[in-house]
Amino acid sequence: MNGFTYYTPTKVVFGLNAESRVGALVKAQGCKKVLIHYGGGSVKRTGLLDRIKAALDEAGIAHVELGGVVPNPHLSKAREGIALCKAEGVDFLLAVGGGSVIDSCKCIGYGVANEGDVWDFYSTDRRPAACLPIGTVLTIAAAGSEMSNSSVITNEDGWLKRDCSSDLSRPVFSVMNPALTVTLPDYQTASGCVDIMMHTMERYFNSEPENLDLTDGISEALMRTVMENARILRDRPDDLKARAEVMWAGSLSHNGLTGCGTDGGDWATHRLEHELGGMFDVAHGAGLTALWGTWARYVYKERPERFVRFARSVLQVKPGADDEETILNGISAMEDYYRSIGMPVNLRELGVHPTDQQFRELARKCSVAANDSLGVVKKLHQADMEAIYRAAL
Repeated sequence: MNGFTYYTPTKVVFGLNAESRVGALVKAQGCKKVLIHYGGGSVKRTGLLDRIKAALDEAGIAHVELGGVVPNPHLSKAREGIALCKAEGVDFLLAVGGGSVIDSCKCIGYGVANEGDVWDFYSTDRRPAACLPIGTVLTIAAAGSEMSNSSVITNEDGWLKRDCSSDLSRPVFSVMNPALTVTLPDYQTASGCVDIMMHTMERYFNSEPENLDLTDGISEALMRTVMENARILRDRPDDLKARAEVMWAGSLSHNGLTGCGTDGGDWATHRLEHELGGMFDVAHGAGLTALWGTWARYVYKERPERFVRFARSVLQVKPGADDEETILNGISAMEDYYRSIGMPVNLRELGVHPTDQQFRELARKCSVAANDSLGVVKKLHQADMEAIYRAAL
């Protein structure tokens, strides 16, 4: 096992009507003016935005707002937020939404607190030295950004989707009311559930010869829990217990817990999907499921014992005639599960049909973003990346 530092400074306020405490939570930060950042019209239609503003007014906290964040959040919107915050003297950011809104807030936080172009933190080795404090009111269980150190932004100039990870951007508090996710479309709920699973799967598939049993056990229980409750939500979208299970799993899956003692994990599927999402603007979770099975079949021979354990402990696959049969049955079982909750398992099912030139461009961009290679289960170079994209069709 590897040594590790587990750092989770985010205060979690979880439960029904938890958003009613947002005024007191923001006031405790000693800030003077807040940017309320959000996406589309759902926070307005449900009355959530009005409740948030009323809570801030009651606490005597000035605020401005900026909506319009889209899935796969755009750099241009973050830059708009940076300019607004500087003009208004904003010293605290409140994200009301899901991972896209939170990631946009993190980008804004970097841009206000540091000199120069914020895109440098996503596209070069330059590291942020500071970040405005961030709080969240979560409305989508998926990305785990409400407790994580990471954010992903898409630059419309070239449609480059890039990430930045820094503990400076971990939210100081996150408010989580599972009832706020009940109005989500079924596809978005399912896409969020598989994204949650993948954050742990990326860490689970690592090159560490001896993982901590506790970390493996937590990871496997989390994945089984999400799978079970995603099925429940497929059939009963208003089941608050299932919503709560998924929401809490989303936070634990991406706050570092399921990577303790590992080498950090593989993350090739995420990197491959970033380019896919940047080029075709697909739902992140759906993009992951469209690629995962192909990635798994491409790399499993490098770490067969890990894939056997995954098949047995997570998917409850019975042993085959040999390990390879068990592994392949496990990969197929995972794909069957994805389809059962309405998620694609290849690019055709995702509705994406890249041309030869686009396949080459996807692989080239992925290779550049990864500084030539990615993954730890099997080191993937540009030719491998292109082969996986093509096989996923």
